[in-house]
Amino acid sequence: MTDPTPRHINTHGLAHARELQGHLSWLDSFSGAALAVLATASGIYTYLGVSSLLDDTGALSFFAAAAYSIAVSVGIFVFWSYLMRLLPAMRTAAAKLKLMGAMALGSLAIIAMSSWLNAAALAGAAAVEQHLARTVQDYQAALEQAHDTAVSAQALERDVTRVRQSFEDLSEQEAAGDLSGLAGRGAVFRVLRQKAEELTALETQIQAQAPLIEAAFDEGNAILSRMRALIVEPGAVEARSVAFSEDAVRLAGLVSTLRQLSVAPLVDRAAEDLSASVVLPELDANGVAGQEAQQSTIASVLQVLALRAESLEEASEQVLARPVPPEVTYTPISSADAVILYAENFVPSWAGAIAIDLLPAVLVLILMVTQGAIRAGRGDVPPEDTLTLAELRAALAAMRDIEGFDPTGAHPVRQDPGENVRPLPAAQPRSHE
Repeated sequence: MTDPTPRHINTHGLAHARELQGHLSWLDSFSGAALAVLATASGIYTYLGVSSLLDDTGALSFFAAAAYSIAVSVGIFVFWSYLMRLLPAMRTAAAKLKLMGAMALGSLAIIAMSSWLNAAALAGAAAVEQHLARTVQDYQAALEQAHDTAVSAQALERDVTRVRQSFEDLSEQEAAGDLSGLAGRGAVFRVLRQKAEELTALETQIQAQAPLIEAAFDEGNAILSRMRALIVEPGAVEARSVAFSEDAVRLAGLVSTLRQLSVAPLVDRAAEDLSASVVLPELDANGVAGQEAQQSTIASVLQVLALRAESLEEASEQVLARPVPPEVTYTPISSADAVILYAENFVPSWAGAIAIDLLPAVLVLILMVTQGAIRAGRGDVPPEDTLTLAELRAALAAMRDIEGFDPTGAHPVRQDPGENVRPLPAAQPRSHE
C-alpha cells in the first residue's frame, strides 16, 4: 500500500549535503596524517624545551626528555582525534557545550604541558639575552646613580673651603687686634686656628676621594662594555651567561665602593663636631678687662661656629637625602623562565608555540559547521529517499543475492525471466574435525 502523503524533498539541500559529504570524505583521507605531523612537530619543540631545563646532559636526561615529548605528541594526537570525531557528531546543544568545555580544559592542559616549552625552544636564547640586557641597564643605572651621589658629595668641598677660609680670616683679624682688641695670637686666635685646621684636614680627605671615585667609575664602565659585548657575542647563551655573571659580581662590588666613597656622611659628622667639640684655651690677657674681652669674643666665635656648622650640615644632608642606588644582583635564569618573565617581548613566539598545539581546534569547529550544514540539507528525509543511483543499484544487487542464496546448495538459483542474475557458487560442506 502506497503512502498517500507526498514527501516534499529539498533536492537542492540534498545535493548540497552530498557535495559536502564528498568533500569531507576526501579531507578525511589525510586529516589524520596532518594531525600526526602537528603533534610530532610540537613534540620536537617540547623536547628542546625540556632539554634546556635539565642540568644533566647524560643518557638519562635524554630519555627523560624524549619520553616527555613522546607523551605530549601522543596526548595531542589522541585528544584532537577524539574531538574531531565526536564533537561534530553531537546533535544537541547541551552535548556540544559539554564537549566544548572539555576541549577548553584540554587546551589549557596542552598549553601548560607543551606550549610554554615550545616557546622556550623558539625564543629561549633571545629571552635570556633580554634578561642580560635588562640586567646591564639596571647595573648601569645603579653605577651612574652611585657616581652622581659621590660627585655631589665632592661638591661639599667648596662649602668646607668657604667655612675654613672664614675662620682663617677671623684669625688674621684677631692677630691684628680687630676682634677682641688684643693683638697677637692669644686664646681667641687659637680657637679660630683650631677650627680652621680641622676643616683643612676634612678638605684634604675630600680631595683624596676624587681620584678613587673616578677610577671606580671608569672601571665600572669598562665592565659594562664587556657585559654588553657578551650579550651580542655569538655562541651558546649558557656559556656567555657564566662570564656575564663574573663581571656582574665585580660591578656590584664597584657600585658598593662608590657608595662608600661618598664624603657626605663624613662632612655631616664634621659639621656636628664643629660646634660641639671646642677646646677652649685659657684666657691669657693681662687684666680683668682683657680677659672679659677675650671671653666675649670667644662667645661670638662659638655663635659663628654654630651658624657655619648648621649651614654645612644642611648641605651635607641634601646629599644624604638623595636616593640610595638600588642593590642590583644578577640572577641566572633558564630559557623557559626567561620566556615567561619577558613574555610581552616575545608575543610572536608565544603565538606560534600555542598555534601549533591548538590549530586542530579550528579544524574541529570547521567540522562542526560542515556537519551541521549536511544535517540541515538532509532535513527529516528518510534514508531511502536520499539514496543515490549507485547506492540503489548496490542495494538491489544485494537483495537479489540474499533472495537467491541457498545455504545447502541443493536447489538451483531461481531466476526471473529477463533477469541476468549471476548464480551463486554452491556452499562447500564444512569439515568437522
